Amino acid sequence: MAICKPTALKAQLARNQTILGLDLGSKTIGLALSDVGYIVASPLKTIARRKFTQDMGELSEVIQKHNVGALVIGLPVQMDGTEGPRAQATRSFANEVLKRIDLPVAFWDERLSTNAVERMLTDEADLSRKRRAEVVDKAAAAYILQGALEAMRNQPPD
Repeated sequence: MAICKPTALKAQLARNQTILGLDLGSKTIGLALSDVGYIVASPLKTIARRKFTQDMGELSEVIQKHNVGALVIGLPVQMDGTEGPRAQATRSFANEVLKRIDLPVAFWDERLSTNAVERMLTDEADLSRKRRAEVVDKAAAAYILQGALEAMRNQPPD
């Protein structure tokens, strides 16, 4: 498959497939999963980054276990809208994934997603710093995926 816009994902999914959201960090990958109706994104787990082949092995297990039909990967665009080294690393990661699995991949602008999630976890959930560190990556993945799901619902495919 190829990289596409989030609004084009739904047309490429089979019945009862889910969408996996990824928040790529330098040390972890946060994962979130959609429901089969593509309405809600839920935090799933955090993978500790190692070598790409090991990360890909864990991702493949999640994809199989949860009947994943597409990926949404957070793209760390800079505040001025340009793409820096982190965005390029994310695109490289996606290209390596596409060499190994046949699923559509979409990027979602993740500017400030981690900040928004941390603020939410601090203000609303009143979590300790240690507990926030344990959940922030998968919660950020859910935030990213939720944005893409809302775009899928609110915009016609291009």
